[in-house]
Amino acid sequence: MAGCGQEATPFYQGYVEGDYVYVASSEAGRLDALTVKRGQQVDANAPLFALEATRERAARDQASAQLAAAIAQLEDIGTGKRPAEIDVSRAQLAQAEAASRRSAAQLQRDNAQFRVGGIARAQLDDSREQAQSDAARVRELRAQLEVANLPGREDQRVAQAATVEAARATLAQADWTLAQKRLAAPAAGRVFDTMYRVGEWVPAGSPVVSLLPPGNIKARFFVPETVVGSLKAGQQASLRCDGCGDPIPVHIDYVSDQAEYTPPVIYSRENRSKLVYMVEARPTPDAAARLHPGQPVEATLQ
Repeated sequence: MAGCGQEATPFYQGYVEGDYVYVASSEAGRLDALTVKRGQQVDANAPLFALEATRERAARDQASAQLAAAIAQLEDIGTGKRPAEIDVSRAQLAQAEAASRRSAAQLQRDNAQFRVGGIARAQLDDSREQAQSDAARVRELRAQLEVANLPGREDQRVAQAATVEAARATLAQADWTLAQKRLAAPAAGRVFDTMYRVGEWVPAGSPVVSLLPPGNIKARFFVPETVVGSLKAGQQASLRCDGCGDPIPVHIDYVSDQAEYTPPVIYSRENRSKLVYMVEARPTPDAAARLHPGQPVEATLQ
């Protein structure tokens, strides 16, 4: 009768492990706010903590002002002088034209007087020089007025455009640095631990909160050398644990190719049975809530 019983399904001992997500800022600072506590469930993008950011906000404001100034200067280069400045140039040109007409008329009169012997050659030469000087002044002011209506040189505009892009990059960097002072959860999960209290100094890169997303919970169990060769990634299994209720379905995603225990002398038929290999299996995120890191489990292959 003893030989008629059904052979029990073999199971393998193991434990639950978690791949924790350590949330840290790339910037140092005093911890101003800690909005979560240990054991709390948080959603993705939920705020976790904030560091003091007075210096970073000031740097962002400075970068924003420098960008605005660079853009304004680029727009100014793209236009000519202001209308009021052009009006001044036009008035000066009108005065010069009037003076040129007077000196040209005076030169005509002096030419007529010189032909009849009414004036000396020196006076005629002075009138000619004055007329030429006034005509040159008119040409100069006309050229200045044309230049006043021109935009800035192309090389100057290109250089200023590059300055604007550099200012934009500086502002983006300042925004990123400021954002590093207030971090949120990268994924939904349970707050496993908090490492600092409000008011403490947090060095750059030091984790403040550790999260355990459901997808990062896995089971590790160990199978003998006679079984490991039949396992493959994606194979189904089930877990049992104290207080877990119904078996928890899992799928194997890693099978170690190294033995956890090596016989002290030589591999032989007798000591090969002492070899065990680690296997990692993951439950679905819904079932993962029933497991806790460090909890012993029994795995059954399917």
